[in-house]
Amino acid sequence: MRQADPVIQIRNLHKKYGDLEVLKGVDLDAYQGEVISIIGSSGSGKSTLLRSINLLELSHAGDIIFNGDAVRWKDTKTSREPADQHQVMMLRTHLSMVFQQFNLWSHMSIIQNIIEAPVTVLGHDRQVMMKKAQELLEKVGIADRADFYPAQLSGGQQQRAAIARALAMEPQVLLFDEPTSALDPELEQEVVKVIKTLAEENRTMLLVTHDMALVQDVSSKVIFLHEGRIEEEGSCKDIFGSPKSDRLKQFLSASSKF
Repeated sequence: MRQADPVIQIRNLHKKYGDLEVLKGVDLDAYQGEVISIIGSSGSGKSTLLRSINLLELSHAGDIIFNGDAVRWKDTKTSREPADQHQVMMLRTHLSMVFQQFNLWSHMSIIQNIIEAPVTVLGHDRQVMMKKAQELLEKVGIADRADFYPAQLSGGQQQRAAIARALAMEPQVLLFDEPTSALDPELEQEVVKVIKTLAEENRTMLLVTHDMALVQDVSSKVIFLHEGRIEEEGSCKDIFGSPKSDRLKQFLSASSKF
């Protein structure tokens, strides 16, 4: 049963780089347990939207609301920035992001990568987190790589370590920004398997991906972005079975050729 209020609400979100407007008034609701996939061509604004939700990119207008609490802004000469850094930290604590390029710390072992933020940011006990980290590495299938360094792992293993690191923060929402696009097909399937498992656990997830098979396997809702606007949204059945806009039909036809 869907809860009354969304975990994340985005209202009329705008983002630009100089004169180029990348997001042109995006609205989005994400409810507890939903897996929302965001699809679209390169340059459509998918990653910018995800990074704006996590405040890694600063939007120029619109509202970002997490658990009913709207991000508070203050104006700058050219744009705006968050008015409350404590609020930013709390939001990022609850929204864990997995990046395309893994972003593991190269000078730390895999298990150190996983425990660093929970220990230093959240103040969790180091020994407790070491045990938790080992459990998470088991969950993503690389328990035997705990003491390895990122350079000693394959791309697929690094991305699974990055997912374990995100899970260690016990986030309310997981954000995936093209988590498989830097991997070859064989390694990609290792990561896809983990994402499918997480989706089955009733986790709230926002997923930007080029993998249409993954989208159809895990999504409760699909959003198609085109030129910074939501061109179409709906269930997998609606989006893939009966697309309405010509642009979505063209996108899906091109995607099916790969």
